[in-house]
This record gives sequence, structure tokens and C-alpha cells, in this order.
Amino acid sequence: MTMQLIETLLNGCLLGGLYGLIGLGMSISFGTMRVVQLAHGDLIVVAAYFLVVGLVPLGIPPLVAAAVVVPVMFAVGWALQRFVVGPSLGRGLLPPIIVTFGISMVLQNVLLLRATADARTLQSSLATAGVPLGGITVSLVRLVDFGIGLACLGLLLLVLARTALGRALRATSDDPDTARLMGIDPRKMYAVAAGISAATGGVAGILLAATSTFYPSTGSQMLLIAFEVVVVGGLGSLTGTILGGLLLAMAQLLGAKFFGPSYNQVAGHVVVLALLVFRPQGLLPRTAP
Repeated sequence: MTMQLIETLLNGCLLGGLYGLIGLGMSISFGTMRVVQLAHGDLIVVAAYFLVVGLVPLGIPPLVAAAVVVPVMFAVGWALQRFVVGPSLGRGLLPPIIVTFGISMVLQNVLLLRATADARTLQSSLATAGVPLGGITVSLVRLVDFGIGLACLGLLLLVLARTALGRALRATSDDPDTARLMGIDPRKMYAVAAGISAATGGVAGILLAATSTFYPSTGSQMLLIAFEVVVVGGLGSLTGTILGGLLLAMAQLLGAKFFGPSYNQVAGHVVVLALLVFRPQGLLPRTAP
């Protein structure tokens, strides 16, 4: 029983790396623009479909195809922000939400039309491989998810703290008007932030394709995970988002273990609700992007 519990906690921790990665893009978007990107989950699924349906069938090796997905998703995120979402900013809270919701609906229906409602996944031995660790077995794909999640977090923190682009993004986030006086165009920074958000979502989409099956409607599930881990971690806090992913994933797996698989999602929602009641600011309240 003890070893099974340790295995559950460890696998929950590793799954949390993927959950945190799913939430990183939304955290970047909200932290920079103060906009909740309701199409974030669908962009993750678009990346997964682009990999599995658009590139791999052409005979492109999965690793090469994955390397193509990320810059393409950056371009998609940049273009959507520059030409679709951007014009709605500054007109109140509701217009950007309506626009991103519309993008979500369009993406879901395009995927349904072009790729049908059939389940898809990236055929790989990685999904079923395990790594023996003492008396327990750790899922290899979740180990990869966790490592890539931490690597993306480290890279984003490095860019924000040590580069001119990062400083411009932080200045725009803190005070767009002052940033404009310093020669920084907030609209360009918002587009770059949206591109980074979508590229991060692209990485999450690649891992989603390698980890499980997905459908055109999976974006709604990804959005819920992203929203919960961002709220739990602290709105706009990248490190908090990863911690929120760890907490949510462990809550789900523990709920499934002790109460049955049907309580997987319920346990996660209960933990999120409890945290909102007792610590509404999240685990790591944002002081900087």
C-alpha cells in the first residue's frame, strides 16, 4: 500500500509537469495583457493535430515535425493577437473575451470539419514505456513531460529576466503607458507575448499527442486545466503555474486511487475550490511576469 501511494504521488508529480506546461501559455498571456485567452486550449489541440495529421503522415520524423510545430504556433499566436484579438483591447473587459471565445469556436469546428471527430494520438512506444525505480515503475512519457515542463519554465524565466525582449515585456506588463514613452510599442509586445504563449502551447500539444488520445473538443478540457493551474499558482506567476500543475495532478490521481477513477476530475476541482476559499491569491501571487 505504501509503495502504491508513493508511485501515485510520483506519477502525479510527473503529470503535473504537463499540466503546468499547459498553463504556462495562459499565464504569459494574462501576465502581459491581463486577458484570459479562451482559445488557449484549442491552440494546444491545433498543435497536436498539426503534428499528427499534418506532418507525420508526410513521412517527416516525429522529432523533426515537433521542431516545426513550435515556430508555426508562434506565428499563429502572433497573427491572431496582431490582427484579431489586438483591435479589441482597450475597449473594456468583455470584447477580448468574446473575441477569444469566437476563435475557440472557429478552431473547434474547423478541426471537426477537416479531421473528423475520430480519436487521434501519436503512435509511439514512449506512451507505454516505464522506468523501474526501486519497487515502483514510473511512466517514461510523464518523466519526459515533467522534464520538458521544467525546461520551458527555466527558459521563459531566463528570457524575461536576462534579455532586452524580456525587459520590454515586463515593462509593458507593469505600465503600458510608461513603456510607450520609453519607445516600446505595447501592441508589438502583446503580439510577441501571444506568440510565446502559443509556442508554449505548441510544446504542450506535442506532449499531449505523445501522451494520450485527443479530439477536436479536447481544447475545452485543456482550457479548464490551464485555468485551474494558473488560478492555483497565482495569476501571472510562471513558477506558481508549475506548482499549480503539480498540485492539481496529484489531487486527481489521489482522488482516483482512494475514491475510484470517476472521482479523478472531482478531486482536482475540490482542491482548487478549497484553495480559492483559503488562499484566493494563489500559491505564489504575482509580483512580476
